[in-house]
Amino acid sequence: MEKKNRSSFSSRVGFVLAAAGSAVGLGNIWRFPYLAAKYGGGIFLLVYLILAVTFGFALMITEIAIGRKTGLSCIGAYRALDKRFSALGWLASLVPMIITPYYCVIGGWVTKYLCEYITGGGSALAADSYFGNFISFAETGLFETPVFWFVLYVLATALVVLLGVEKGIEKVSKVMMPVLVILSIIVAVFSLTMPGAIEGLKFYLVPDFSHFSGTTVLAAMGQMFYSMSLAMGIMITYGSYMPAESSLEGSVGQIEIFDTAIAFIAGLMIVPAVVAFNGGDPSGINAGPGLMFGTLPKVFERMWMGNVVGLVFFLLVLLAALTSSISLMETVVSIVCDKLHWKRKAAAIAVTAFILLLGIPSCLGYGPWAGITVLGMQFLDFFDFISNSILMPIVAFFTCILVGWVVGTHVVSDEVERNFPFHRKRLFEVMVRYIAPILIVCILAGELLKVTGIISI
Repeated sequence: MEKKNRSSFSSRVGFVLAAAGSAVGLGNIWRFPYLAAKYGGGIFLLVYLILAVTFGFALMITEIAIGRKTGLSCIGAYRALDKRFSALGWLASLVPMIITPYYCVIGGWVTKYLCEYITGGGSALAADSYFGNFISFAETGLFETPVFWFVLYVLATALVVLLGVEKGIEKVSKVMMPVLVILSIIVAVFSLTMPGAIEGLKFYLVPDFSHFSGTTVLAAMGQMFYSMSLAMGIMITYGSYMPAESSLEGSVGQIEIFDTAIAFIAGLMIVPAVVAFNGGDPSGINAGPGLMFGTLPKVFERMWMGNVVGLVFFLLVLLAALTSSISLMETVVSIVCDKLHWKRKAAAIAVTAFILLLGIPSCLGYGPWAGITVLGMQFLDFFDFISNSILMPIVAFFTCILVGWVVGTHVVSDEVERNFPFHRKRLFEVMVRYIAPILIVCILAGELLKVTGIISI
């Protein structure tokens, strides 16, 4: 199988930290704590962990092995395995193209909040109307509009991608990921100092089996699926940069540990503090922007050294967001380089312009363009629904069909066993061929039922 000359990570550590950085993103920090609280704390954690080391492991090692074997981004990689699945590569390439622009809009919001804490304006963020006024363009000053922060965030992401795989992504990841872990632990410790936080800690860690149900498993499955950057083309792209002498199975295991640990620590940061803030009521742990930009600034305002804690928290959120947006943009740049045979610099500049253009509707969707909706959803919500709820499960399902039933699981296992034994080979084979396709269909069905209002996850 012919490979193109490509950039590569200089070491296994560089690859693991970059891939883990991709997996660790906003979903770990604003969705995992909410789901853990909603579905009984400890029992959700247990289900999530089991799925991560089985379902998540099988899908991740499949994508990374495909990338390293073919040395191509997702469009070329699927075609190299079987020409009949060329369309799957194009479908997979749409995912990061859709996600990156609106993800950068949210990254801009995080940047704005961090700057407010840096300049001592944390108290203003605790006001009920602050976030709504910000995203609705109630303030007209340049530094008060989401567009300014969106552009700033995109340019910061593009700068790292422009520097390349080894000098940009790898070097930045080697700094960002350890700092992110340290900052997460610091905020978690401060959160546990709040009066009443210990009760919140018990709620988060002690299993409540009365909350265990099919929706618990479905919620954990969906969270694991999205938080590990699966079916986005990212792991295939990063796999194509992976050194041939590195252990695939060992690397995937380390990525899983990083991703799960950050999600768990995010729960420690948020759940006890918010439960304490609400007088022991976990229902105040809402999902998404409401938690990050509404509830938490209020919690920090009541916390000892709250402005400092808020600053540290939004710094770590920014690092988590950047590591993910860098991987998303890099995936799109890699696709452009492979298909159009452009040099990296030209491709990166073109992709940056594309992201800036496509991100504008999401940026304006809660303000000047609030009256324009798609299927009843604001632009950002619509792009999120199409990419996360529809395209990603479809891509993952047909990837399992391709590897499990068309080209054979040996395509992956042979790549894994190039230099090292494949300890979880049998687990991988069973998951990809039989169990993962069923679970993915359940995820897709659950997302469709959720958007229709039949179930709530």
